[in-house]
Amino acid sequence: MAVLVALALPSAAMAVPPSNGLEWSKNAVIYEVNVRQYTEEGTFKAFEEHLPRLKELGVDILWFMPIHPIGEKNRKGTLGSYYSVRDYQSVNPEFGTMEDFKALVAKAHGMGFKVMLDFVPNHTAHDHPWTEQHPDWYVRDDEGNLTPPTGTDWTDVAQLNWNNPDMRAGLIDAMRFWVREADVDGYRMDYVTGVPDDFWPDVRAALDEIKPTYLLAENEDKTHLLDNEFQANYGWTMFHTMHQIAQGQQKARDLQRYVEWVQKTYPDGAYPMQFTSNHDENSWNGTTRELFGDAEKTMAALTFLAPGMPLIYSGQEAGLDKRLEFFEKDQIPWEDLSMQEFYKGLVVLKKDNPALWNGAAGGQADFLKSSDENVLPFVREKEGSRVVVVANLSPEPTTATIDAGDHEGEYRDHSTGSGVELERKHTFELQPWEYKILIQ
Repeated sequence: MAVLVALALPSAAMAVPPSNGLEWSKNAVIYEVNVRQYTEEGTFKAFEEHLPRLKELGVDILWFMPIHPIGEKNRKGTLGSYYSVRDYQSVNPEFGTMEDFKALVAKAHGMGFKVMLDFVPNHTAHDHPWTEQHPDWYVRDDEGNLTPPTGTDWTDVAQLNWNNPDMRAGLIDAMRFWVREADVDGYRMDYVTGVPDDFWPDVRAALDEIKPTYLLAENEDKTHLLDNEFQANYGWTMFHTMHQIAQGQQKARDLQRYVEWVQKTYPDGAYPMQFTSNHDENSWNGTTRELFGDAEKTMAALTFLAPGMPLIYSGQEAGLDKRLEFFEKDQIPWEDLSMQEFYKGLVVLKKDNPALWNGAAGGQADFLKSSDENVLPFVREKEGSRVVVVANLSPEPTTATIDAGDHEGEYRDHSTGSGVELERKHTFELQPWEYKILIQ
């Protein structure tokens, strides 16, 4: 699988990522909040009303897409991109006030949530005050004009100059601001690919001076940054592999190879964030129904069953079946919450079984042999907890024999609650995209 070869970069293996004080993340599920599209009002206060429902859903970390004022110069669409930041240390007035956001964080904390902000460190809006106050903080073309990041069509943002130490200090000061003033618990760092690696140790040190901070990298290939700077990164390869399997273009073995690559390559304790949707995938590439079809629930379940931290994007629990406009108002319909119980069940499954926990707190995936190449069987074990997964990753029914080896024994079927005697050579009859979860 060529992509795995490309991703297998050198890393300082076996280092432990920064996790002191972050015991809460060991079995956490992350939820991405799109404030603009979440409610008719599109405000912090309106979103607050959903906190009890999200608590019932069982998610732990609320990741807010950028909450800052959006650039007006070279703006895309009517409302612009969240990722075109005009001021790192204030809030988008469309969402409310700084006091509103602080109150939201306080209420979320009081209910047991952790709060992460999306931070954009590589570029700003063209009308960010820095463009006038510190012109040397930006990359310029031969005529002195601001430039978008190389190789992108992000014409609404201007590339920052990483050779300027004062600019770096300004970014870190902005990051410290939200931890210190609003008590946020971490950041999802945007476009880590474009940021020099030597910036992140300074970020880690500066934030941890205030309190232990959780950092998620929007990146997959720089696994060495998981040694000391980031707790997690993006599981893009798993997402794309699941999509290709749903489209009949890859097989179960390709997903196995990805998981084995993660377990071989990632530093001890680090892990990817797994997902079937997020703001980028939904808006630009398709809904989960478009991408996965009848395999939608199967692939969502795998994000909870495979190693990594699962993500639920705004509206997935409501069966979101439209691509949300990125630069316009496009409210999520909440009339049908039929998927809420599905995701709640997966969250409970994860939390109740340490084998499925994140990073070093959970167990590695041990893949079993199957008589059908379309069936993916694996076992995860940790501290007396064992979970066996057998998934038919094809649109055809199948009868497959699994070699359970030493994992034979009495189990409980997660979907039915009934007892199952798993034999050393066990035959499963599986419908299209059907998966079995056996718990011991």
